[in-house]
Amino acid sequence: MYMHIVMITGSPHKKGTSALLADEFIRGAKEKGNSVYRFDTAFECVHPCIGCETCKCGDNPCVFQDAMMELYSELKKSDMVVFVSPLYYHALSAQIKIAIDRFHGIEKYLQAYPRKTVLLLTAGAKDEKVASGALLSHSITLRHLGWENVGQVIALNSYERKDIEKTNYPQEAYELGKAVK
Repeated sequence: MYMHIVMITGSPHKKGTSALLADEFIRGAKEKGNSVYRFDTAFECVHPCIGCETCKCGDNPCVFQDAMMELYSELKKSDMVVFVSPLYYHALSAQIKIAIDRFHGIEKYLQAYPRKTVLLLTAGAKDEKVASGALLSHSITLRHLGWENVGQVIALNSYERKDIEKTNYPQEAYELGKAVK
């Protein structure tokens, strides 16, 4: 069975380290016949959630009619959601966090059908503790939505693209993409 995968990226660098992981994951997933919809938050108009509760978690439209409307449509039909982000100051980037916060607008739909998830992170730091905040946030979000984490790549010591290209991390992302089912 093939999956519809939604990938949400959070880097403002089109050719950066996390973009490489995203590209490799997509390559692997598509080789297995899966469809992938990629949403690059840094290059879309996405307003932050203001907690107005107009949406009632999906009963009503969000007050912001922005790029999230297209992402909402893709998320509703997704089997898997892949989160891709550089670590900025020990957490997910602000760009991806804005989109994740807006999940509130269709929360009922997201909780109604369990999805699988993958997390791809990059960091310039060498110490894996730098990912602790992102990992905890991701874990709590998945528990709240009832989703299952099926894999992750945490690419440490990958400050620049030339750094990550010397590692096995891109291959790990590719293999993870091939393994999803």
